[in-house]
Amino acid sequence: MSDRAAAAKERIPPGQVATTKWPVLHYGGVPRVDTTTWTFRVSGLVERPFTLTYDELLALPRKTVVCDIHCVTRWSRLGNTFEGVPVQALLARAGVQSAAKFCLVLAEQGFTTNLPLADLDRPENLIALKWSGEWLMPEHGWPARLLVPHLYFWKSAKWVRGFELLEEDLPGFWEQNGYHMRGDPWTEERYGGRGLTQHEINRFRNASKTILG
Repeated sequence: MSDRAAAAKERIPPGQVATTKWPVLHYGGVPRVDTTTWTFRVSGLVERPFTLTYDELLALPRKTVVCDIHCVTRWSRLGNTFEGVPVQALLARAGVQSAAKFCLVLAEQGFTTNLPLADLDRPENLIALKWSGEWLMPEHGWPARLLVPHLYFWKSAKWVRGFELLEEDLPGFWEQNGYHMRGDPWTEERYGGRGLTQHEINRFRNASKTILG
């Protein structure tokens, strides 16, 4: 095995297989998004909640991140180039309160996923707009998707629409259906979700209404 091949192998988590393709995987159909009415909102336990239009999001400073991505269905794609708005800049603009420890990420069609704030507030995370220099294709999350490359890729929600900062962890869509609450590929945190209490269901519904109206 060449040194280059050995180095690439070290970047692949346990149980994963490298691919040069970018498989399309999601629940339901690809939403039809109107960017003239699209918004992104940061709310919850923040000092300065705000809402961005799509044009306002495009006008924000961007950065480029080169990263590997790992799907819970066991494929990994190495050396991806994403361009987008840094998540940390959005969190700083909102002024996250000290009580906030988690985030419920909301997306089109009622999709959600949850993240510890420590996993969301990292310099490599983006609201991604482009991949390999081209605008994201709709099936990969256009007009915007979350990028959290250090976790399994279901945490990088497609068609993202907002962040709700919370004091307690709240399972998202896949987490309610048996996926792991965190999703670290290096420790194979694939499954192990839990059922929701009625209190959590009510909070989940209220948060969804707040972001997506």
